[in-house]
Amino acid sequence: MGENVEKFTGRVAAYAEYRERYDPMIVLPRLRDWCGLQPAWTVADVGAGTGMLSDVFLAGGNRVIAVEPNAEMREACVRLHEGNAALTVVNGTAEATGLEDASVEMLSVGRALHWFDLDSAMREFRRVLKPEGWIAVVAFGRSKDGRKENEAYEEVLRPYTVNGRGTHAEYTKYERLKDLFVGGEFCHEEVRGEIQIGWEALRGFTLSLSHAPLPESAEFRAFEEKLREYFAQHEENGSVTLATRYWINAGRFGTHG
Repeated sequence: MGENVEKFTGRVAAYAEYRERYDPMIVLPRLRDWCGLQPAWTVADVGAGTGMLSDVFLAGGNRVIAVEPNAEMREACVRLHEGNAALTVVNGTAEATGLEDASVEMLSVGRALHWFDLDSAMREFRRVLKPEGWIAVVAFGRSKDGRKENEAYEEVLRPYTVNGRGTHAEYTKYERLKDLFVGGEFCHEEVRGEIQIGWEALRGFTLSLSHAPLPESAEFRAFEEKLREYFAQHEENGSVTLATRYWINAGRFGTHG
């Protein structure tokens, strides 16, 4: 994850205000059913960002350790959770969390798995988890397809992605998840939905994405104009409708894995 640590520097304010929030009423019942998640468990939220997935577990009564390598993200997470004694924020990566051996019942990952060195992260997760502990990977946000608005938005961003491969190019790591738990247990469910988003929220959301040019960059003016054109073309009654997807997974390693 080392080279990816600074990708969100300068984007934290937009991230905290405009990124999609996880709904505890969607996530927690599934993890309780699949994993036996209990309020007494300690959850380490790895790549925690500003603490959006941490908030789900805090709502369930868990003690949460938010592990985040980006200094601006950590500072925002601390500020947004000031006075909440159930949350501890620490500096660490997925590959080197700094947590003690066999110290947590669950490790959670939100919209961060695609930044990890997956093999190194899984070795670290094995070390940190208590015996028969669980890993929960929960992603929520816009789909790359499902509506014409989604596909058109992806094309606005494509020129700014690595080799023009699109914003979801690294998401193949999510498809490897089930193979990591062969001989153990793995549960998966997708929940489809839609969101309506106005211009200010769309602009702020876009600026929170690692691929988007930042306002101080030379290419930002042209990019923002393309984004305005997209909004004007697809808005109805002041907002654009985008298809969304929850991608909820939980697994634990086999005893001989």
